Amino acid sequence: MLGSFWLAAPVVLQRLAIFRVRQVELVGVRNLTPDAVIAALRLGPRASVFSDTRLLADRVRGLAGVADARVMRRLPAMLTVEVREVEPAALAPGPRGSRGLVVVDATGRPLPFDPARGGGLDLPIAASADSGVTAVLALIQSVDPGLFQAITGARTIRRGGVVLEIGSRRVVVGRDAGPEVIRAVVLVAQDLAAKGQSYAELDARFAGQVVVRRKPTASKGGEGGA
Repeated sequence: MLGSFWLAAPVVLQRLAIFRVRQVELVGVRNLTPDAVIAALRLGPRASVFSDTRLLADRVRGLAGVADARVMRRLPAMLTVEVREVEPAALAPGPRGSRGLVVVDATGRPLPFDPARGGGLDLPIAASADSGVTAVLALIQSVDPGLFQAITGARTIRRGGVVLEIGSRRVVVGRDAGPEVIRAVVLVAQDLAAKGQSYAELDARFAGQVVVRRKPTASKGGEGGA
């Protein structure tokens, strides 16, 4: 009998005005607009904090730009929505016919983030939303955030290469580069800096080595200056 009471309690409590949602707290929302997240909950005027929080979380997860979400009750009348947004990887040209840049993720898919919101997103500018380029940028972001912040632009070249522009210098890696390649590039750059030596390009497309070029190489066969 007592068990039946506890199972029925949420249904009964939903009808009480004191438990109607009067406040929604958002946690982890950085690039999405708060209005979009609240709208995704689809809360009616009589919504209760005893509504199914799993269903509410699923609704938020269905919002573009959301990687995961959790909804918790804060009695008597507040819901807390914790959001983990999809990590942006770059700014890239929008669809054909559109103007300006859009925010894209590691796969090159557009995200509903306003590049200018909150003072602007500090992201590299990719020549296109090529998934090979954005995947490399996302990898660098996870392995060495300092290097990622230094990158101003990125583009593809022939033979599976990705050029990363760092001011007047360049780093070239393969589209299939792994964490060890990024770490090797960082170590070589740090070693050169410690010795007071400059470079124009670091080329890490070759197995087990990073080639240091003091001067930019001439343009070859449509490689865009690589």
